[in-house]
Amino acid sequence: MPKGKITTYREIAKALGKRGQIYRAVGRAMANNPFAPEVPCHRVVLSNGRIGNYSATGGIKRKIELLESEGIEIECKKRNNKIKHFEKVLYRF
Repeated sequence: MPKGKITTYREIAKALGKRGQIYRAVGRAMANNPFAPEVPCHRVVLSNGRIGNYSATGGIKRKIELLESEGIEIECKKRNNKIKHFEKVLYRF
């Protein structure tokens, strides 16, 4: 997905032609990405617009920093951490 856009685990699974359990497999692949942030798993978020977790160094705080540095706005109310303008910045394959 291009810089300045996000996608979801669901969108990746749909692009692979899979559904159901594949969402979890995509999540595990992102969580085990040894090349973050060069391989931009920080751009993958939950389908409800929440940013989800980030297993690379710095955790969620670092994920927010990376997304904001790419122009993605985050709404951080009560640790909700949702993407502002979700549909506008959502990348579909």
